[in-house]
Amino acid sequence: PFPLQYGIVLDAGSSHTAMFIYKWPADKENDTGVVSEHGMCDVEGPGISSYSSNPPAAGRSLERCLNQALRDVPKEKHAGTPLYLGATAGMRLLNIADPQVSDAVLRAVEATLKMYPFDFRGAKILSGEEEGVFGWITANYLLENFIKRGWLGEWIQPQKKTLGAMDFGGASTQITFETRDRIENPRNEVMLKLYGQAYKVYTHSFLCYGRDQVLKRLLSKLLQAESYQETVSHPCWPMGYNKSLLLSSIYDSPCTQKERPSLALNTTVTLVGTGNGNLCTLHVSKLFDFINCSFSRCSFDGVFQPEVSGNFIAFSAFFYTVDFIQTMMGRPVHLPSDLKDAADTICATSWSELLQKAPKLEKRLPDYCAVSTFVYLLTTKGYSFNNHSFPNIAFQKKVGETSIGWALGYMLNLTNMVPAEKPSSHKSMLYNYWVILILLFVVTTLTSLVTAICLLRHSKSSII
Repeated sequence: PFPLQYGIVLDAGSSHTAMFIYKWPADKENDTGVVSEHGMCDVEGPGISSYSSNPPAAGRSLERCLNQALRDVPKEKHAGTPLYLGATAGMRLLNIADPQVSDAVLRAVEATLKMYPFDFRGAKILSGEEEGVFGWITANYLLENFIKRGWLGEWIQPQKKTLGAMDFGGASTQITFETRDRIENPRNEVMLKLYGQAYKVYTHSFLCYGRDQVLKRLLSKLLQAESYQETVSHPCWPMGYNKSLLLSSIYDSPCTQKERPSLALNTTVTLVGTGNGNLCTLHVSKLFDFINCSFSRCSFDGVFQPEVSGNFIAFSAFFYTVDFIQTMMGRPVHLPSDLKDAADTICATSWSELLQKAPKLEKRLPDYCAVSTFVYLLTTKGYSFNNHSFPNIAFQKKVGETSIGWALGYMLNLTNMVPAEKPSSHKSMLYNYWVILILLFVVTTLTSLVTAICLLRHSKSSII
């Protein structure tokens, strides 16, 4: 077996941080389909952006997973293992709210990462466009849509179309896909050259449209609609579910800042679930602006988007939402109407029934009605998937044993494992030697068999 090379990426999301350890054969450069997930670790506690009042704790929160990396990566490989941290929308929001605090959190995280014996190569906040493009690279790399190795070890460009990628995190959502259409807004266009092939990619990241921020914005809209009364009905929460919240827990984000009321933030409001699917849809739709557009066509909020085409893969909270519908609610999701019907069914299910179906999901359970409704509106009214194109979306968490997300694409880019030029033939030479040896063995074996048969026939004719 080839000696292995390792790489580590910490995905510092808005709601939590995940560490991914990748491995690949060290003797082979720029191969595809060979980088795989060696291990992963979910950091306990919230995302690093939550430590704004105590930055050193953000660094300390990573230690358990980094200690696991010390065990999972062979000791002799530690010094040569690149280590990266990429922070996404949670830190983008913190950077908007208070750049000095976000810098302090990043410095605290860097200080912890530098204490470990890996090849630390920096911690940075990714732009929404980077997050979208690296997720698209990950998905297409894992599915061998860029390049693959043939049976004889030669490099083959499979002539397969790339597939679009849709990510749904805690604070933002991204859509990225290859298009031949003119991209009217230059900020949404990314030109990539991978393995000698040029790709024109459309990408957009919607900040404040991640799962957690959508739920906060929805709460704000509901309170606003009922003039911040002490008790407010919540049509997206199930009947039988009530909760009291401090206003500070809703208006602590730049996504809700503009709607912040003049009331004291330590004021408590009680929300009472009413489980009304139609009313829930009405309130969730108010989170989007489907009207204003200065381009020939838009998704929402005045953002240009060409027509969706080809196959798509939807991961992160897209996958978890549809997986809940299919496994816990027992509903298929093939068409937009399936998603709408499932959302309405969840909304109409009482809190006690939901708890009976999925007791282990108690923390997130009250919000599946709102999130399912949001995913329906986002994909259909927002991205314009219809009965023809919606079935082309695969809701997936992994390809094989490797998680889909921006982390692998980010590492592949920074380690130059997806080069601009097509790999030369010598990269597969070792594989070719094995093929030649096998062919020689087969030829030798066949020759020996033919010789043996001839000798046997000759000996028989001599006896006669």
